[in-house]
Amino acid sequence: MPKDTIAKVQEYKDSLITKAETLITKGFPEKIVELNELLSTPMFNERNFCEVHQDLNIPVLPPMLANHNDGGDVHAGDDRPVTKRPRKDDVVFGSAVMGLPNGTVPCNKPICEMILVVKPIIRKLVEDSNLLKMWISFMIPKIEDGNNFGVSIQEDTLAEIQTVESEAAAFFDQISRYFLSRAKVVSKVAKYPHIDDYRRAVVELDEKEYLSLWLVVCEVRNRYSSLHDIVIKNLEKLKKPRSSNAESLY
Repeated sequence: MPKDTIAKVQEYKDSLITKAETLITKGFPEKIVELNELLSTPMFNERNFCEVHQDLNIPVLPPMLANHNDGGDVHAGDDRPVTKRPRKDDVVFGSAVMGLPNGTVPCNKPICEMILVVKPIIRKLVEDSNLLKMWISFMIPKIEDGNNFGVSIQEDTLAEIQTVESEAAAFFDQISRYFLSRAKVVSKVAKYPHIDDYRRAVVELDEKEYLSLWLVVCEVRNRYSSLHDIVIKNLEKLKKPRSSNAESLY
C-alpha cells in the first residue's frame, strides 16, 4: 500500500479524534444549553393546542337532487304489479364525492414551522453520534487475553451511542409518518365532508404531532446529556482502556 495512502488514513483518524474530543468537552455542553433555551421559547414552552388548529379548506357541499325519471313503466289505472324502476330513475340525495371547490388542502402551517426547527436538531444528533461512535472504535485496542475491563467500558459506551443514533434516525421516520397519516385522514374528509369525526381526527392528529415534536426536542436534549455524562465519567478508560494502551493500539 502506498505510503501516502497510509498517511492520509492516519490523518483522517487523527482529525476525527480531535473533532470528537472537542465535541465532547465543548460541543455537547453548548448543545444542551441551546436546546434548553429552545424549549423555553413560546413555540415549545406554552404548548397550547389551539395554536395548531387549522381549517381544512374543505366545505360541506349542499345536497344535490338527481332525478332522471322519464315516465317509467307505471300506468294510471293499471292493475299489473308495479315493476321496480331502473336504477337510473331513482331519486338520489347526497354530496359530491371528493369535492374541493376551494382548491388544495394546505399542510398544517404551525406544525411545519416546528418541523423546520426540529429536523436540523435531529440531523445534528445523528451526525454527532456517528462521530462519537467512530472515535470510540478507534480507541479500542487489539484483542488480547486479560486486562479487558476498560475495553468492556468502551463496548458498553459504544452500544449506548449506537442506540442513540438509531433513535435519532427513527425521529425522522416519525415526521414522515405524520404527513402520510394526515393525508389519509384528509382524503377521507374530502370524500365524506359531512362526517365530523374525520375532521376531528385531523385535529387530534395535529395535536398529537405538536406534542410529539416537543417531546422529540426533549429527548434529543436528554440524549446529549446522557452521552456527555457517560463519556466524561469514563473518559480516562475510554482513551486508555489498558495500562499498556500505547503498545496495543492498532
